[in-house]
Amino acid sequence: MSDILKAILFGIVEGITEWLPISSTGHMILVEEFVKMHVSEEFWSLFLVVIQLGAIMAVVILFWNKIWPFGRKKKNCRFYVKTDIIMLWLKILAACIPAAIVGVLFDDKLDELFYHPWCVAIALIVFGIAFIIIENRNKNIAPKITALKEITFQTAALIGIFQLIAAVFPGTSRSGATIVGALLIGVSRTVAAEFTFFLAIPVMFGASLLKVLKFGLAFTGTELVLLAVGMVVAFLVSMLVIRFLMGYIRKHDFKAFGYYRIALGAVVLLYFALK
Repeated sequence: MSDILKAILFGIVEGITEWLPISSTGHMILVEEFVKMHVSEEFWSLFLVVIQLGAIMAVVILFWNKIWPFGRKKKNCRFYVKTDIIMLWLKILAACIPAAIVGVLFDDKLDELFYHPWCVAIALIVFGIAFIIIENRNKNIAPKITALKEITFQTAALIGIFQLIAAVFPGTSRSGATIVGALLIGVSRTVAAEFTFFLAIPVMFGASLLKVLKFGLAFTGTELVLLAVGMVVAFLVSMLVIRFLMGYIRKHDFKAFGYYRIALGAVVLLYFALK
């Protein structure tokens, strides 16, 4: 299989697993075990992070009206600021601070300590169980927060702490951790998912920038093509997956993803135990 086809495969995996709360890291570890690109370790580490930019562009396009804080009046063509969206961004940034600090200071050390199959598998299983327990607990409880504007700075900060857990322990799933945290404090499924998507924008841009700065800009032509292919595929797949997830959670809970995480974690543990 050529590296171009491999980049397409990884773009598909990224586009699916980044938004469903099932851990992109856990899936990447499994796929990487059987499909390896002929690139340096440094570029591979960069590739896994930077293709997320394609996935995040899908969020920007799909939710543009909810995240772009500027508008223009039709009568006089004057621009105006949407204060509710400005406030939303301030809450998003507040939620990102803990993970951003840890990422900048300890990114390489955390990868060294926890980026291996055993930790990833345990995180998959633990948060899979958490999804099931929380959804069972919330079954007959009406959510307290049913709109983005109802999220307070305190709520955003609490969700940010759960995002920090994902930053520390690969396999937790960034979306999985933040959704679990949001559900736990009374946020509706739809709002939890949307806020998680928006949190990803500064997190992924920041992580990609950090990786590029560490790697440098001395890309070969082949490396640029692989990055471009991975990002474009991740973008296209993400457009479909985000639409699917938002439609799914209007009628279903997250327990199916919890069971899937437990099964995947068990597969990862079994495979690497027998390897």
